[in-house]
Amino acid sequence: MKYPTFLKAAGLPVAATMLAALTTGCVSMNNTSGNEGRPVKAMVISMFAPESEPWVKKMNLTEEIRVPGLSPDYPVVRCNASDVCNVVTGMGHANAAATMMALIQSGKFDLSKTYFLIAGIAGIDPNQGTLGSAAWARFMVDYGIAWEIDAREMPKDWEYGYFGIFTKGPNEKPKPDYRTEVFELNTALMQKALELSKNVKLDDSNEAKAFRAKYPSAPANQPPKVIQCDTATSGTWFAGNVLGKRAQDWVKLMTDGKGTYCTTQQEDNATFEVLKRGATMGRLDINRVAVLRTGADFDRPYPGQSDVEGLVEYAAQGGFEPARWNLYHAGSPLINDIVANWSSWSAGVPR
Repeated sequence: MKYPTFLKAAGLPVAATMLAALTTGCVSMNNTSGNEGRPVKAMVISMFAPESEPWVKKMNLTEEIRVPGLSPDYPVVRCNASDVCNVVTGMGHANAAATMMALIQSGKFDLSKTYFLIAGIAGIDPNQGTLGSAAWARFMVDYGIAWEIDAREMPKDWEYGYFGIFTKGPNEKPKPDYRTEVFELNTALMQKALELSKNVKLDDSNEAKAFRAKYPSAPANQPPKVIQCDTATSGTWFAGNVLGKRAQDWVKLMTDGKGTYCTTQQEDNATFEVLKRGATMGRLDINRVAVLRTGADFDRPYPGQSDVEGLVEYAAQGGFEPARWNLYHAGSPLINDIVANWSSWSAGVPR
């Protein structure tokens, strides 16, 4: 998860306070088990308060349900009368996994027919999108499960020092021994989400317009739109042409050429693995998970800009505000259609 300098300087409790101030609903302490809890048609999964805020405001999520084991910064799930809810996991894979397991095991929600939307901001490849772009993913690939040697000590014919565990070099695909290296989402749901959102008007900013103009070609220098491409999960916030190229190559390698890397984030493989385990427990349907990531900053610099400047000065790109609001703009058509046509969605993705 990526957040602007004002939150970084003030500390994450400020972000939690922002979200707490948005609602004043009563806190529910119901204690149920299995699939006997509060029914949920759609659960939006955010990673920190600025991603959650548009959903809370626009969807009137005023009911608060306290769940033991959630992040201490975000201890409640917020819902509305239409059975749409939002959970905030906290940033990074450890927080995401811990929160989602606590949510599933709490017994406070009937998740058996719930659609889950993982919706967060991300870094974006200028070859695939731009600041504010909203990307629906088919594949989630873990960028961090790898061997690494210092690039200054790697073989001369290598492009980067990362390569698959128990392999001989960067071009060899590793065996999926961790079982979390790559996930493929339900294509029918992804295509439905894309169809519903493809023509929505996305937010932009003057700062983002000025910054993207420094890139010489499309789509980097064009206005944001809804796209379909895939996401890489990494606990390390990487930047630059070499590591960006590694992300492209790694996604291609791990998906047998089917995936196209475009966004980078820190949580999605962990979140999905917990949902997958919840499905094996009979708590939810793993085919009802969608992933939406929006471009808050470019993952590599414009010509003439250094990699260091591109990373350290990420907040100056102007993508943060449009990216967080475009999560709602691109994601809400799916959520609204699920609610409005529940008789069709309850049995599975409509054909």
